[in-house]
Amino acid sequence: MERLQKVIAHAGIASRRKAEQLIQEGKVRVNDKVIKELGVKVSPNDKIEVEGIPVEREEPVYFVLYKPRGVISSVSDDKGRKVVTDFFPLIDERIYPVGRLDYDTSGLIIMTNDGEFANSLAHPKSQVDKVYIAKVKGIPSREAIRSLERGIKLEDGKTAPAKIKFISMERTKETAIFEVTIHEGRNRQVRRMFEAIGHPVMKLKRERYGFLTLQGLKSGEARELTPHEVKQLRVMATKPGK
Repeated sequence: MERLQKVIAHAGIASRRKAEQLIQEGKVRVNDKVIKELGVKVSPNDKIEVEGIPVEREEPVYFVLYKPRGVISSVSDDKGRKVVTDFFPLIDERIYPVGRLDYDTSGLIIMTNDGEFANSLAHPKSQVDKVYIAKVKGIPSREAIRSLERGIKLEDGKTAPAKIKFISMERTKETAIFEVTIHEGRNRQVRRMFEAIGHPVMKLKRERYGFLTLQGLKSGEARELTPHEVKQLRVMATKPGK
């Protein structure tokens, strides 16, 4: 038996908080009966409907994918481009990405059908570190890099402090490579940060998400997360801010 709001969240319909709101608003039925009280527990045999739509329950699954460049972080694309779910042809569950990586960005992305898990990781309060390798145009000054480390003003507000580690530079080609650690998940954030200091990103790869790495994976390959890894990620997502 599981709490009704948890089942709704796991089905990917809404976050647990939103599921609680839907219940209180009388928009959820269990076995054709409207439920308005929180804390009601349901069994796998119970018929659940949210706003008249049946809830299909699946066993939660969790994967890490090495997303190649030129792939959309979505379950479908109206332009017919390759999407992340194309790399899971044998998976019956309706999985989707946690957060997103840009079309031109490669690297680690988590895939799941667990809505509550996905929402907790993607929530603005989540403090899970995301580590990127960025190749940028030009050689940024130390002061420019320090401005990124302190937090830089973008059109959607100032970024949280970032960790920037110099990796290498090619003076002849006028390029530099940095390791960038952030915990926010704003759209195109790393690219916009470097654009703001006048050094556009030429190539970007996410190498780490929390403790997860791409070790053992080639571009386009995926592996299932272990139960312990899922548990660790849950704990990390709910830790208070740094």
